[in-house]
Amino acid sequence: MEAANPQDGFDVPPDRALLVVDMMRYSQIPEAKMAVVRSDLDDILSTEFTESRLPDPRSLGGGYKDTGDGAIFVLPAEHLARLVDPLLTNLNAALQRYDRQRLASSPAIRLRAGIHVGPLTPGHRGDAINEACRLADSTVVRQAMAAAVDNGSFLAAALSETVYRRTVHAGRTPSLHPRQLLTTTARVEGKEGFEEVCRLLVPGLAPVVLEPYLTETDDQPVPQPQSPSQENAAKRQGEGRQADVRQKGKASGKARIVQVGGNYITGPEQS
Repeated sequence: MEAANPQDGFDVPPDRALLVVDMMRYSQIPEAKMAVVRSDLDDILSTEFTESRLPDPRSLGGGYKDTGDGAIFVLPAEHLARLVDPLLTNLNAALQRYDRQRLASSPAIRLRAGIHVGPLTPGHRGDAINEACRLADSTVVRQAMAAAVDNGSFLAAALSETVYRRTVHAGRTPSLHPRQLLTTTARVEGKEGFEEVCRLLVPGLAPVVLEPYLTETDDQPVPQPQSPSQENAAKRQGEGRQADVRQKGKASGKARIVQVGGNYITGPEQS
């Protein structure tokens, strides 16, 4: 048998496209219903992978891992763009249909997702898979899920900056454009070493609606109490801004944000 070459460990493994999905509040589902809900999720994933021209998850062998409350998918890097578009939109639409059809006693299925790309060994070991899991578990994705719940969506996803640049920024996502994603930083509670720029997506939700749900993180300075003179100065400054906005509003007319397909357009406000 040929001896292993110690230098082989220094070769960079090929890139793999990674999708991690976690089901919201899976641990709160009654034990008797867990298997049924998980089976329904697997069926949805299988159908939407096929609809998105991706390999059926069940055909991936070692490229599919059941995590209990979700799954990890490892695909050849050539499939990366389709993991973003159309899969994320297709998944959200499928989960919406599922919600309309489910019994009132059955739990809804909502997913947090992380998409990343990076080198992995044949045994799927490497930093990339850990980073994909942390994207899905990040505070900003959990906050984005709150926005999804409030606005009738069922999926919140974080794309790593590398994924964004190789797919959306590069023009490989026909139905998804840069203005539909919100740039932010992914952090995970208890994982101080993880801090990555990412792009947030809640299908059908404009970034301007999503942004207020992203609260300040612990590493940002805490506002200090103001003295009365500072408070009065701030109040006068705020009143000045409001007056300026009102004047601009009179000059330009009111506007509203409307989503048409994958695009956001502005138009006169309707009474």
